[in-house]
Parts: sequence; C-alpha cells; structure tokens
Amino acid sequence: MYALNNTMNLFPLGIAYFNGIKVRVSESLTMASPLEKKKTMMKNVLKRFSHLFCNYYMANGKDCGIYQFGKKAYEDGTINIFLTPVDAKKYTFDPILREDTRQKFGWGNMVVYGYIARFEKQKNPLFLVDIMNEIAQKQDNAHFVIIGAGSMEQQIKNKIAKYGLDEKMSWLGRREDIKQFYNAFDAFLLPSLYEGLPVVGIESQSTGLPVFFSEEITREAGIAELGHFISLKKSAAEWANIIISETRKAMPLRRGREKDLMNAGFDAVSEAERLTVFFERAVEEQNKRFKSNNNVFLF
Repeated sequence: MYALNNTMNLFPLGIAYFNGIKVRVSESLTMASPLEKKKTMMKNVLKRFSHLFCNYYMANGKDCGIYQFGKKAYEDGTINIFLTPVDAKKYTFDPILREDTRQKFGWGNMVVYGYIARFEKQKNPLFLVDIMNEIAQKQDNAHFVIIGAGSMEQQIKNKIAKYGLDEKMSWLGRREDIKQFYNAFDAFLLPSLYEGLPVVGIESQSTGLPVFFSEEITREAGIAELGHFISLKKSAAEWANIIISETRKAMPLRRGREKDLMNAGFDAVSEAERLTVFFERAVEEQNKRFKSNNNVFLF
C-alpha cells in the first residue's frame, strides 16, 4: 500500500495493516502554514500518528519529510527522499514555441510574468495581485498571465479590477497545454504560504525561467541560479523590485536546463528507476520477514 495524502495517510494505511498488507508506505508531499489555522491544527494533530501502521517513510523533499515524520527520522536515514520528478526532455526551452505563443496571444515585446496554480489561500493569490500591481507601476511593458481555477477566483478578479489591471492581464482559466506558457513567460511567480515541492516551479525552471518563490517553499525547489526565494515579510513593492531586476538579468541568458534538472535529481526517468528499486527491495525485505512455511507474501 502506497499512501500519498500526507497526514491523512493514517487511515488507508490502518486499513492496509489490519488486512495483512505487509508493505505500507506513507509519503509526505506538503507542509502547513499558521495562517491556515484550522487546517494546520488538524495536520499537526494527525502527524503525531504518522508512524502508526506504516513501515516505510517517504517524502518529496527534506522539509516535507521532517515536517511529517520528524527530524530524528530524517537524521537516522529512515525517510526515503524522492524528489518531484519532471520530464526534463519535454520541458526544455523551445524558442520557436515561445515566439509562436507570444504572437498568438499578442504579447509581442512585453515582459510576461506568469502564475499557474490553484486559486486557494495556500497559494497566496491576493498577495500575488499586490505584487503584480507594483510591477505594473514600475514597468510599462509588463503583462501578467494567470492560469488556474479555484474558490478564490472572484476575490482575485475583484482585486485586479480594483487596481485597474484588466488591460495588463491575460486570464486564461484552467489549461492543459502548459508547456507553451512556460516557454512564453519571462518569469514565474509563486508566493505561496507553504508548499511541498511544487511541480510547476520545477517545470518552469527546466525551460530556463527564473522563478520567484516565497521563503516558505523549500530551497530544494531551486534549480541552479533560477530559483529566487523572497520573504513574505517583505512588501509587495520589495518583491516587485527584486522580480524586475532578476528577470531583466535572466532574459538574455534564456536556455533549456535539462542537465541542471537532472543533476539536481528531478529527472523522471532516473527517479522512476530509483523508485522501482525501492519497492522491489521493500517487497523482498518483507517477504523474508514474513515468510512462513510455504506461505510467501508477494505484494
């Protein structure tokens, strides 16, 4: 049994335990924020029981692993870290796709700042709009692209209207054709309250995009010099200054970062091979442990 619903893993793994499933893996994919009081309180209560019913710990990064299973478990080496995998060859920089997409959407010579995420409190979208407003005041040719959906959609739209940013905004809703936008953007913004290890951040950097994370996101999400981590204690104006400056530096150096991605451990092919070996060893280990007479546990 492989459970990946973070602190909620307790429940399916409990069922697995009482039904005799011998390999029970609990994976941590995210953390929590004190700004989400009720949700965080529930997580903090449940994570105390994270060791129950599972016999293998897994996490998509050091910080997520320590959050759910504890620092001692990490230091003892009992947390198996498998970074969020990305298809490095698929998400590489394509200058032709970049130009075609920018022409199709009329972005021309604009500096395009993108955001792709759920419209939920965790993602801090209202502060995102504050940042965009500050950028717009400092950079005449700035343009913003918002892709996603969620419960805060109307609140975001109201704030965009309040700032008068409608003409500088491309609101594209939920999309599946994301690769073209990674290529067309000049920077990617993700000022989340917390994350696990955000896939969009890794994919963006694979195409050579500078990504601006909040400091609440693990440093493991940064690829080479492309990952920038900014404190949420800084004002939207301070964020804007950093983003404009670093984006200006990065634009002329744009290139695919397939090798950097692979060196950082995010390549899907190599991680899939590691994961296969992990599960094979876990099954073998439990087979040896629970072997009895002619009854051999296989799965």
